[in-house]
Amino acid sequence: MNEHKKIPKPLIDKFRRQLYTTKHKVGENNIDIFGLELHNPVFFVTALAVIGFVLFTLLAPETANLWLNGTKDWVVNRFDWFFVSTANIMVLFCFILIVSPYGSIRIGGINARPDFNRRSWLAMLFAAGMGIGLMFWSVAEPLAYASGWAGTPLNVAADSPEAYRAAMGATMYHWGLHPWAIYAVVGLSLALFAYNFRFPLTMRSVFYPIFKEKTWGLPGHIIDVLAVLATIFGLATSLGLGAQQAGSGLNYLFGWDFAGNSLEMMIIVVVTALATISVARGLDGGVKVLSNVNMIAAAALLLFVFFVGNSLGLLGKIAATTADYISYIVPLSNPVNRADSDFFHTWTVFYWAWWISWSPFVGMFIARISKGRTVREFVVSVMLAPTLVTIIWMTIFGQTGLSQYQNQVGELAGGVSNASLTLFQMLDNLPLGTITSLIAIILVMVFFVTSSDSGSLVIDTITAGGKIEAPVAQRIFWAIAEGAIAIALLYGGGAEALKTIQAGSVSTGLPFTVVLIVMCLSLWLGLRRIYKAREQMLSELEKY
Repeated sequence: MNEHKKIPKPLIDKFRRQLYTTKHKVGENNIDIFGLELHNPVFFVTALAVIGFVLFTLLAPETANLWLNGTKDWVVNRFDWFFVSTANIMVLFCFILIVSPYGSIRIGGINARPDFNRRSWLAMLFAAGMGIGLMFWSVAEPLAYASGWAGTPLNVAADSPEAYRAAMGATMYHWGLHPWAIYAVVGLSLALFAYNFRFPLTMRSVFYPIFKEKTWGLPGHIIDVLAVLATIFGLATSLGLGAQQAGSGLNYLFGWDFAGNSLEMMIIVVVTALATISVARGLDGGVKVLSNVNMIAAAALLLFVFFVGNSLGLLGKIAATTADYISYIVPLSNPVNRADSDFFHTWTVFYWAWWISWSPFVGMFIARISKGRTVREFVVSVMLAPTLVTIIWMTIFGQTGLSQYQNQVGELAGGVSNASLTLFQMLDNLPLGTITSLIAIILVMVFFVTSSDSGSLVIDTITAGGKIEAPVAQRIFWAIAEGAIAIALLYGGGAEALKTIQAGSVSTGLPFTVVLIVMCLSLWLGLRRIYKAREQMLSELEKY
């Protein structure tokens, strides 16, 4: 049937009456203070929680560090199976969506068209989804697995041929289909209920098929608060990692070494200021421009490493990485009775909690830019396109680092000494090492700004009751809050700041994991309702 055939207004009205409808208006519970649009109680609960956490961590850093790491250990040991099982369910659910009849449903309605071209769309979702992490771990993670720095995948012997294959397979397992499936489910759910059912662009809207009008009451308040807290701690984790890497790079190149984590905190202050400027410019003037610029710079760095290294060898290893990924994805997805508990808890469970913490932010951001895509196009693009790019990125950077380790080249000959330094140590062994390291630092900083910028837009939308264009001052507040939490985690963590940063995302990721499971059911119910109404409308259209 022709979707683009002109549809009479009476038929469109009939179609809309068959969808979920509500008397709730966007921002109806908002409180207007000094021109701000603050959702009651979501804004006040989350703002007080964030301010309270920052003050407590700064005033009692040792106690905060103890509590955070204790909570993380409890969550990891008790719920490791739950995180991994949930990620597996997300992947299977996405493949079901791709092959189901619901894949033809168009986000925004039958005649909706995309607001952004495909290149800008993919650049924005990729930069927001993983930018800092790929810079931080692309060399460190494969090298850590191969050398046994913090456990090996499936307990393979370190420095063995099997260890090198498992290193790339496990790296891609953590950065491939599973995280992007989580993002796809959240993003599609938000987009569908915002653009097809015309509900507020908040996390609670997704659960209307289950809670009905109670969605706008206590159950919805709880869901939105959990989403904001998970998002802000997930972002703080990435900002903390980015600051550590940029600080390590500046120290490595110029000898900038300050007491404790002072340099990293100063970097966060500078980048938060830049993110605040970008936030004030909005989606088109801020995030879109930065994402496109950053992807060009990242591609240039990638091509440089490819061509100055063993380009023919690396080209062949892209296929090998893909094969390793396919080979290891099933055994690494096992959620119970793992013999490699150190690796499992240190790496996989942390990653899944981190991705889940990021999912409200990345999912809502992707939802905002994805109107006009079909469900099938959305899921395939969000899952597969970034995974393919990540295979190339991880192969080129990871295999270059592994090669230097195997051949005892430079400082990587001894393996991982400091995870935040490995990228710069690898680049230092290539021509123009200082220049490329500077480019890498700039890339980390811009990814840093992009994440903080887009994250602030998302959190602001939730805490403004679904208003997409809330006052700029509110976005600035959340940009500053993200930086403040990252600083607090670095300060509270001291010498073990990385562990404390990870503890924040793991602790807040657990409750939102439950939300994700229920979300799949709610999304399916929403898709079914749209599909039935659309098929009836198209059938009646043939009579005109």
